[in-house]
Amino acid sequence: MHDSMDDIAKQAHQGSVAAIIQILNQQLADARVRTRAVFADGVLHLLCEAPVVEPLERSVLVKKIQQLLEDIAPRTIRRVNINSRIVQEQQLLWLEEISRNPDHLLWSQDIVLSKPNLLQQGLKALRTPKAELRKKTQLPKVSSRKPKEKHRFRRSLVGGISVSLFLLLAGWLVYDRLIPTLNASTTPKEPTPPPQPASTSAAATPSDPFTEAVRLAIQADAAGTTANTAAQWLDIAAAWEKASTLMSTVKPDHPRYQIAQDRVILYRQNSQLAQQQAKQRQSE
Repeated sequence: MHDSMDDIAKQAHQGSVAAIIQILNQQLADARVRTRAVFADGVLHLLCEAPVVEPLERSVLVKKIQQLLEDIAPRTIRRVNINSRIVQEQQLLWLEEISRNPDHLLWSQDIVLSKPNLLQQGLKALRTPKAELRKKTQLPKVSSRKPKEKHRFRRSLVGGISVSLFLLLAGWLVYDRLIPTLNASTTPKEPTPPPQPASTSAAATPSDPFTEAVRLAIQADAAGTTANTAAQWLDIAAAWEKASTLMSTVKPDHPRYQIAQDRVILYRQNSQLAQQQAKQRQSE
């Protein structure tokens, strides 16, 4: 479990929206606040939902989220747009919804994450090996006849940590200056696929699985606004699952590969929500 959490924290630091949301939801679970997110045009759009208004109090929640995000320190994210509303399960493409109807929100606020400086990074790296050393089995006691060897061991240990810290800071600085700016072509909304020319052939494998997955997602979202029966919700769940599967086939050289990876998870979650709606209709 510890290794799994470390892996999620590492992915979040690299800029994975899915990992960031997993950490935020874990930290805000006690307050019954659930978050969703979309990264577009260099901005992380966050939606915070709760069954009641109290845990969504603006000053407290904004401060908490900013602190969590600055602890994560995602490398590609500085600007964050935080939105808040009472939970609404059926609105799956929520970014488009709140863009069309901002009056449905309780509040919305933009923040800018502070960039961690080299000293903070270095101190954090320096504390880590010391904590690990304290957890290890105690070394055998050194005889009083060898104080010089003990002193040399401590100096070697401190010297090794200092060299490691210097290399870490130097590497971080080089990486920070050389990392490319995130492609500005990322868009905040689901792109509408171009009209397909008429074809006499049967269903063929889509040439662009990203575009086909988006088309299915738009259809599934539209169907969710009018669905009433369990069968209809099962069809919607199947469409979301198919969209998720298509997104998982997007190749790494695709210009929107990273977005596709995040939406694999998002669309699968939407499929699960639709299945829950189907179960509720069956029990009624």
